[in-house]
Amino acid sequence: MNQIELQIKQLFDRIPRRHTSDNVKEIYSILDAYEDLLKTMEEDDRYEKQVVPFFEALEPIRATIKKSNDNKASKKSKDVLFDEASGALKDTIEELIQIVK
Repeated sequence: MNQIELQIKQLFDRIPRRHTSDNVKEIYSILDAYEDLLKTMEEDDRYEKQVVPFFEALEPIRATIKKSNDNKASKKSKDVLFDEASGALKDTIEELIQIVK
């Protein structure tokens, strides 16, 4: 397993599934680290063109997390939105793992 694949796997393993204020902070932290990793990969000729779509997936995930943290939303709504965002993040990271293998 190469260094990039290891970093991606570590990020994947950190993704929380349930909405809590700590998990919201954690998933934002994971998204920031993931974006930094994508930027690093973009500088590598092997991955330069392949990582572009992964950047596009970040903003919708962030928007969904933001909605999940709305004080006016019910606990159930927050859980559903957070689960949607964490699932989308897991899906995009799994796709990226396939590229680096």
